[in-house]
Amino acid sequence: MFNDIGPLEVVTIIVLAVLVFGPDKLPKVISDVMRTVRKIREFSESAKQDIRQELGPEFKDFEFEDLNPKTFIRKQLDNDELGLKEIRNGFDLKKEMAEVTDAVHSRDTGSSSGGGSIDMTKKPEEPGKDDRPPFDADAT
Repeated sequence: MFNDIGPLEVVTIIVLAVLVFGPDKLPKVISDVMRTVRKIREFSESAKQDIRQELGPEFKDFEFEDLNPKTFIRKQLDNDELGLKEIRNGFDLKKEMAEVTDAVHSRDTGSSSGGGSIDMTKKPEEPGKDDRPPFDADAT
């Protein structure tokens, strides 16, 4: 929950707590806060158990963390039944990016996957001698 709090923030919170509550009342405030946190955890666990009981036996393995989209996608990608691990392990992003970079800079990668190399650089078109830019009567 508080994984991103550094040591400087912890020291700042402690100093502010001592200044706000005073050194005499600080232990009682800490114990009250801890008791409240414990009650909230107990309440949430009992609510989870009630929901699991109401859902029935087919949802006994249901985890509430699965409702988080990141966790759900991570679980699905790690699932061996889909064969996504083989696809993910077979895809070498560094190699693909190097090939794209070489193609953009028109370097030969050494692997000929088709005909010759493709020149993807922009070359300016040379207009003919009689070609004039288009005339826009409304612009003048």
